[in-house]
Amino acid sequence: MVRLTTGARWTIVGVVLVAALIAVMLLQQREQLRRPGADPNDQGLVAARERRDADTPEALAELRRQAQLPPCPQSGSTPGPSALATISLECAADGSTVQVGLALAGRNVVLNLWAYWCGPCADELPAMAELQRRAGDKLTVVTVHQDENEAAGIARLAELHVRLPMLQDGARRIAAALRTPNVVPTTILIRADGSVARVLPRSFTSADEIGAEVEQALGVRF
Repeated sequence: MVRLTTGARWTIVGVVLVAALIAVMLLQQREQLRRPGADPNDQGLVAARERRDADTPEALAELRRQAQLPPCPQSGSTPGPSALATISLECAADGSTVQVGLALAGRNVVLNLWAYWCGPCADELPAMAELQRRAGDKLTVVTVHQDENEAAGIARLAELHVRLPMLQDGARRIAAALRTPNVVPTTILIRADGSVARVLPRSFTSADEIGAEVEQALGVRF
């Protein structure tokens, strides 16, 4: 039987206490991020990463070529949603940086929050693409990938033959800023004046179904 010295016992106690303290701090950070008013750009509050280290421009080049995603919207003519004003994300089409608030300004927008591993998201994305085809310039549909595996997100859109703009948001900055439920898919309807008209934490099965919500909330008919 091995007997621990007093010093060894105190060392073990110290290690346990430090581990417990780290766990508490991580939990507090996650709770802070969920609280109303939490700054999604505060690096101390963001538990997840925007993307994996493996998702370099070189590693994503071939996936981007296969997916043929359209460019993300750029600056509009009026102030965008104030909650998104300080958020900058990567556009999956070409790796460019998008200032989200400015990019959505002056547009009627459908933001579709999703993740590559989400089954209902995969069922819904083709309907989102059809909605954009029907609406034309009257509406801007933008997908927001909420997982740090950017490569898997681009590959999923390519597999589904969905060609919509994709913002890479592994840290869920948009969801935190708009205080949406922690579920995917979630669709956010934003008016041209930058105000949020509706948050829809549910899945859709057709462009008609989404279009009915768009017409009622944004007054856009097509």
